Amino acid sequence: MENTVIYAGTGNRKSAIARIFMKPGKGHIQINKQEPQNYLKLERNVMRINQPLILTETQNQYDIKVNVKGGGLCGQADAVRHGIAKALLCINPDFRQKLKKAGFLTRDARVKERKKYGQKGARARYQFSKR
Repeated sequence: MENTVIYAGTGNRKSAIARIFMKPGKGHIQINKQEPQNYLKLERNVMRINQPLILTETQNQYDIKVNVKGGGLCGQADAVRHGIAKALLCINPDFRQKLKKAGFLTRDARVKERKKYGQKGARARYQFSKR
């Protein structure tokens, strides 16, 4: 498995989709050909994508390239975290119990509710008056 790139699948969150490519290396991460700090802007988003690696103690073992599109930066960070967790599971199925317990393998299905016709918004109604 020397220098073989593993396409490890996808991670999703809201409308963000992340494709993860992993190979054995020194722990270098690239998101859309940029450093995570430059692309994700916020430190908490960078911490979020590192959580599965920290939990499984594989921080400096794999080089990770990510293509992510759709959604905002927080949704993209969660999509990357979901994809990395699934990728680690492909590499070593023994990580399943740790990742599942931390909730990294569960896709967060919450999405914005659509606006309905005859209303102001998804749930907001126009004011009702009898007279």
